[in-house]
Amino acid sequence: MGVPEKRDSDSGHSPSDDEKNVGLDAGGFQNLGHGELPPDPDAGLSAEERAIIDRRLLWKLDLRLIPWLCLLYLISFLDRTNIGNARLAGLEDSLNITPGQFNAALSLFFVSYSLAEPLTNVLLKRLRPSIFIPAIMLLWGICMTLMGLCTNFGGLMAARFFLGLTEAGLFPGINYYLSCWYRRDEFGIRAAVFFSAAAVSGSFGGLLAAAIQNMDGIGGLRGWAWIFILEGIVTVLVGIASFWMVFDFPDLATFLSDVDRQRVIRRLKADQQSSAEHEEFRMEYFWASVKDWKTWLSAVIYMGCVSPLYAFSLFLPTIINGLGYTSTRAQLLSVPPYAAAAVLTVAIGYLADRTHQRGLCNLCVSIFGIVGFAMLLSAESPGVQYAGTFLGALGIYPCIANTITWVSNNTEGVYKRGVTLGFVIGWGNLNGVVSSNIYFAKDKATGYKVGHGVVFAYLTLFLTGGSALQYVLLKRENAKRRAGELDHTVAGMSAKEIEALGDTRPNFLYTL
Repeated sequence: MGVPEKRDSDSGHSPSDDEKNVGLDAGGFQNLGHGELPPDPDAGLSAEERAIIDRRLLWKLDLRLIPWLCLLYLISFLDRTNIGNARLAGLEDSLNITPGQFNAALSLFFVSYSLAEPLTNVLLKRLRPSIFIPAIMLLWGICMTLMGLCTNFGGLMAARFFLGLTEAGLFPGINYYLSCWYRRDEFGIRAAVFFSAAAVSGSFGGLLAAAIQNMDGIGGLRGWAWIFILEGIVTVLVGIASFWMVFDFPDLATFLSDVDRQRVIRRLKADQQSSAEHEEFRMEYFWASVKDWKTWLSAVIYMGCVSPLYAFSLFLPTIINGLGYTSTRAQLLSVPPYAAAAVLTVAIGYLADRTHQRGLCNLCVSIFGIVGFAMLLSAESPGVQYAGTFLGALGIYPCIANTITWVSNNTEGVYKRGVTLGFVIGWGNLNGVVSSNIYFAKDKATGYKVGHGVVFAYLTLFLTGGSALQYVLLKRENAKRRAGELDHTVAGMSAKEIEALGDTRPNFLYTL
């Protein structure tokens, strides 16, 4: 019996002699010239056959990458925000800490988290995703587990500091990682599905906390301690599994055949993505990000939605409890707003990918949040205020994923994109310090007007105002490039040199 002929899983036919001779093995793409395409494994196929192969390839990528990464972020967001659920389960009384000290513990997380973020994407690229992401998960899982054994304010502060330090690499890292796999008009829906895990974690976290706090007294530990311990152990176990479940970048990913690897690289280069190129880190990429006005305006927009996000997710159980509901019922009532936000996040990701109008999506969605927090500020009825939390969630969560995708779409170059995402997300998360210090127990009688007012201001000034300004500036810049006003800046340069300019080259059009 002869040896069975090898078939290409995506095209469904045996490779031709030409196809057999053009393969590049893992890592071989580093030898391609800048802007040079790898050989086309589908040469000679019709447009219809190519479209079928492309859909199958995209489906393979989605199944291998998205579900596990969503699980990782669900766990990450659960671990950083479950302290709000633990508070309702008696954390402050057990550790004998004041509301001010509780807010200080929340703030310290964001300090270490934000300071570490700008460098994490460089480490991700140098250490490889399959090593870096599982390693940081193990470390923050240990921190989370030990948080359940804290006996005083100092122990809680230390645990929160190291939790922020070890979690810092996940969110910017995975967004950067996914942007290196998908075309610009495909990334938004994937980023939205990925980030919807944060909303799901809010729903799941409330249900889980309501169940776990019933373990109060088991093993001599309070219910809040069991919330931290059990969720921390789950993080450690998932971190260990991630050494086998997280893959490297396209040129080294082991689940791709050589032919599929060529297809992935070709489709990225056809999308004019420098992310498909192999780059060695140089400080000029860092400074290119620092000097780019889009980096800092994007950071302002991002802080306009992420600061309200943290205020919302950390204090929603407290806000609902303040409406007169019991601890367990407040945990359960925090579930529906998150579920609604998860659905809208995915819907906006799909819409923005199809329309290429990310700025307009931000502007339209932010109105929900502004109206929601206006209701929380002005209404007296608990029912109306609870409805305001729904609108608040709908106006915040979709803008997070949409803004990160907007940044990724408009930043070219492997390291520049990584550094830019680090700065944008790091600055946004530093504003978590503000989020941690705007809802005080003394404000319960007045309906937390100060906290709601600060969130309302962030949504109005930074998210809505920043998105409008960036939309106008990018539209103006695209008009200049279409009119050829910047063509003189590349006069005399080779095609390779022009390609290396990334998003500053005159033929690069920004996503609005």
